[in-house]
Amino acid sequence: MRIFKLGVAGALAVATFGLSTIAAQAETAWTWLKPEVFGERVILDGHGVIQFQAPDRPQDQSHVPVSINAKLTDGRSIKTVYFIVDENPSPVAAKFEMGEGRSEVSLSSLFRFNSATDTRAVVEASDGALYMVSHHTKFAGGQASCSAPPQGDPKEIAANMGKMKLEHLGAAPKAMTELRPKMHLTLSHPNHTGMVLDQITLLYVPLKMVNTIEVRQGDDLVFNMTGSITMSQNPTINFDYHVNGATKMTVTARDSDGGAWTKTFPIGQGS
Repeated sequence: MRIFKLGVAGALAVATFGLSTIAAQAETAWTWLKPEVFGERVILDGHGVIQFQAPDRPQDQSHVPVSINAKLTDGRSIKTVYFIVDENPSPVAAKFEMGEGRSEVSLSSLFRFNSATDTRAVVEASDGALYMVSHHTKFAGGQASCSAPPQGDPKEIAANMGKMKLEHLGAAPKAMTELRPKMHLTLSHPNHTGMVLDQITLLYVPLKMVNTIEVRQGDDLVFNMTGSITMSQNPTINFDYHVNGATKMTVTARDSDGGAWTKTFPIGQGS
C-alpha cells in the first residue's frame, strides 16, 4: 500500500480542485440553460434590484420556499419575474408576467428540488433589461422530489382538485389599510410530474401539471403565472398588489389536461 503525504499545499490543491469541479458542473447547467431561455441577451447583476431568499439545505425537498422582493427606483416597471432551478428536469420553475406599472414586487412560492442546485431569480424591466441573483442549495438526501409520489390519498386528491383559498397575510384590520397588501393563494392540485412510478400498476402516473394561474384585481391584471412540474403539489403563491379600489379578486387556473377553475374572492373593504 502506498501512502501519499500531501502536506498542506497538496491538501489545499485537492480541495481547490474539488471546489472547482463542483463550480464547473454548476456552471455547465447554466451555460446551456441561459441561451435556451434568454438567448444572447445580457443579464446584469441583480443585487441592487432583487432581494432573494432560498434555503441552504431544505427540510422538505418537495416544498422548498423561494421568495423575492424586487424594486426599481428609476421610473421603470417590473415586467416579468422568472424563478429558475438549474438542476431540475424543468428548470424554469415559474414565470410571472406582472400587471402594468409595478415598480416593486413581492413574490414567493414552493418548488420541488430534485438535487443540489443553483436557484435563480431573474427580473425583466419594462425596457427589456434583465437582472439576476442566485443561491446554491444543498441536497438533503432521499428520493428525488420530481419522482416522489404525491402526498395524501389519491381519491381525496382527485375530489379536491381545483379548490382554492385566498387570504390576507398578516392581521386583517391592517390589511384593509395597506397600499400593498400581501395575499396567500393555494390551489389544490397534485401537479403530477409524469415521473412517478405507480407501485401497483408499475406504470408512470401521467403528467398533469398546472399550466397557468391568472390573478386579477377587478379588471386589472395582478399577474399571469406560467407553471411547470417544478412547482410543488398544491401550488402556493404569496404575492402583493397595489390597491386600485376594486372589491374583488378573481383567480383562474388551468392545467395540462384542459382542467380550468375560476373563483372570485372579496378583498379590501368588500371582504
